Amino acid sequence: MTGGLLAWLAGALAAVLHLAGALKTTPAFSALPFDLTLASLALLLPLLALLLVTRRWAVAPALALPVAAAALLWLWLVVAGSWSASRLILVQKLPEVAIAAPLMLAAGLLVGAEPVARAALCRVTLGIGLLLGLLVGWSALAGWQAQDVAQMRVHHQLAGLALATAAALAAVESRGLWRLAWLAAVLGLGATSLLPGGRTALAALVLGVALAPALRLGRQAGLAWLLAALAVLALGGLWLLLNPGLAEGLRTLERLTSEPAGLEARQGLWQAALGWAGLAAPWGLGTGGFTIAAGHGEWRGLYPHNHALEALAEGGLPGLVLWLGAFGGAALAMLALAPGVAPARLARIAALVLPMAMTILVSTDLGNRMAWFALGLALSLGLTLRAPVARHGHV
Repeated sequence: MTGGLLAWLAGALAAVLHLAGALKTTPAFSALPFDLTLASLALLLPLLALLLVTRRWAVAPALALPVAAAALLWLWLVVAGSWSASRLILVQKLPEVAIAAPLMLAAGLLVGAEPVARAALCRVTLGIGLLLGLLVGWSALAGWQAQDVAQMRVHHQLAGLALATAAALAAVESRGLWRLAWLAAVLGLGATSLLPGGRTALAALVLGVALAPALRLGRQAGLAWLLAALAVLALGGLWLLLNPGLAEGLRTLERLTSEPAGLEARQGLWQAALGWAGLAAPWGLGTGGFTIAAGHGEWRGLYPHNHALEALAEGGLPGLVLWLGAFGGAALAMLALAPGVAPARLARIAALVLPMAMTILVSTDLGNRMAWFALGLALSLGLTLRAPVARHGHV
């Protein structure tokens, strides 16, 4: 009983830690007298240690490459900081990649592999998503606005990502007698995601809702779900094209249809990252050095907006190879391990991972703890509990 309670608390705290940034973008949680991230991390760490030592774990060989590559990438980024022109960004980034990233990957591995902790992670993540949906909707009705552009950008990215993850989880759970209730939750979260302004988050929601449930339903039912999701998306897009006035007031759709500057800015950053990667080859600009080289100064917000390009520009060829080994290796490991994993577990992990997997391709940087937690969750498919050791004739 005690072990189950500790595992449940670990999963719940991991969910809070994972989505603490999204919660803190809302007025209700930004006013807390303590830092939600630090509080949840401080409570989670001893529980992770207990999970590690009180369970007997079986580790799949497929985890060797991505885990080793991730560890070497963290080490290389610390070494690459020695020739970086940055000081402010470097000071922010090094603790994130050298301390927070390993902790978050370990949290994802252990919580994703332990059944009780994984169930708590999914339920609390879904609960946080629904709560955020209510808070975002209420804030929009009350006329709340972020104080500046940077705060608004963080709000629409993180809140939208939390809504996307919750919607994917709700879609996975849409079975049995409660199917209509879960589908209503998916629709509600999808509608709410139109308010914050996160275009990537909206695309991540569509991806998660379309793909994650299909992994649980089997080949034929899964294909039917995928086709139905695509049909709903196509009809929704056609309806908006025929009724453009409906997008008024929906910040995400307004930015999607009338603000191409975001994509153009990303393309410029991607081109700059490739250009500077070539000029600084083979070792790169050094950790945190991209924004200075690109002429933006110590402005962390103008990172390359693509994990692989950031690893290449700042870590050079070794950085790119190690990033591909960590994240690409995790994708290959998931594909190799998927046939032997229970469909429900596979679908829930996919619901948690897919939105973040899409986000790292068009947003966020290597210091983002959510990316490393998602990597740990993906790798948790290769970590399983062994049966208890028999003692004195009893199990």
